[in-house]
Amino acid sequence: MAHFAELDNENKVIRVIVVANEILKDENGEEQEAKGKEFVENLLGGRWMQTSYNGSFRGRFAGIGFIYDPIKKEFVSLEVPEELA
Repeated sequence: MAHFAELDNENKVIRVIVVANEILKDENGEEQEAKGKEFVENLLGGRWMQTSYNGSFRGRFAGIGFIYDPIKKEFVSLEVPEELA
């Protein structure tokens, strides 16, 4: 299964959904993020980016409240560790 994160105007993750891998496949059977992104945007609107459940790309799996950093090209958590709060 593929996972996609919806981003608001400030690149903050507002929800994460699952998309069947078949949706992402092109005519050669290769998975393409653009196909999944187009599917989700047509279905639900908004702005979406694929995230990796096992963290194999974009740093880590996106969670609600994470930020997508376009310079680092990864999702980052803005949580403050308890010892610093």
